[in-house]
Amino acid sequence: MTAVILFGTGAGLGLWLVLTWAIPPQTSLHGRLINTKDDLVLISTFAEIPWATALARPLLPSLRALGLPGDQLARDLRVLGRGTDTHLAVKALLACAGLLTPLVLQGLLVLAFVHLGVEVPLTLAAVLAAAGFLAPDLEVLGKAARARAEFRAALSAFLDLVWITLAGGAGVEAALLAAADVGHGGAFDQLRRALDAAQLTRTAPWSILRRLGDELDISELAELAASISLAGTEGAKVRTSLAAKAAALRTHLVADAEADAQAATERMALPVTLLFLGFLGFIAYPAVTQVLNGL
Repeated sequence: MTAVILFGTGAGLGLWLVLTWAIPPQTSLHGRLINTKDDLVLISTFAEIPWATALARPLLPSLRALGLPGDQLARDLRVLGRGTDTHLAVKALLACAGLLTPLVLQGLLVLAFVHLGVEVPLTLAAVLAAAGFLAPDLEVLGKAARARAEFRAALSAFLDLVWITLAGGAGVEAALLAAADVGHGGAFDQLRRALDAAQLTRTAPWSILRRLGDELDISELAELAASISLAGTEGAKVRTSLAAKAAALRTHLVADAEADAQAATERMALPVTLLFLGFLGFIAYPAVTQVLNGL
């Protein structure tokens, strides 16, 4: 009876999701204006996966109502160039796949006249659904740290280019645009987009860079914006300051690389120790066997 109730509830929920997906609710004018305003505020670029968001469209409002993905995770997604809708859609699809896979396997086993009971597939479905829901967050957390380190390395090169251009007699805005046009990669694409937005909106480039630093959670961009604003508003000479910031960034990156290398070396100690103990056991096994047989 419990299995019938659970399968009936699941079937009803599935039919409701199919109807919601086939006939999506219409967004009000107020909601569209809010979404348009939010899109205009963001400077960083991101990519969406249309098929994933289309499949998980009925679940996205509920996930957003729960406060997902969160401010920090949203910044991590921006620095990776991923959209929040795609991330929530992947979480929902993986959770549904983990939830349905054991139940489908249970159905196939029932057709083959193999009965395992209801408790095992339900427990496995709950575990796989939770794992599928949390796995994208863990992946984003790991990749965002590496993406920020790569952005800081690119920012160091960007500061060197700005310093060289300023030494050649260019103005602050011209130096920023010239330095952004030279580089390649995701970090320079974000910088170019921010500076182009500053030109189009007639906004000071340092304020746009500060907003970009806040969106991506990169404090070095905010510090760069503060230094450049002194040159743009107070007429201060910032060439020496930019060179010092570039050197400090490189020193910080080298220190992080050394720390990662030392951590990797320490992690290798456990496998080597286990290998050594296994080798000792392999050597001592014949002698121990002879002693035990002699007793």
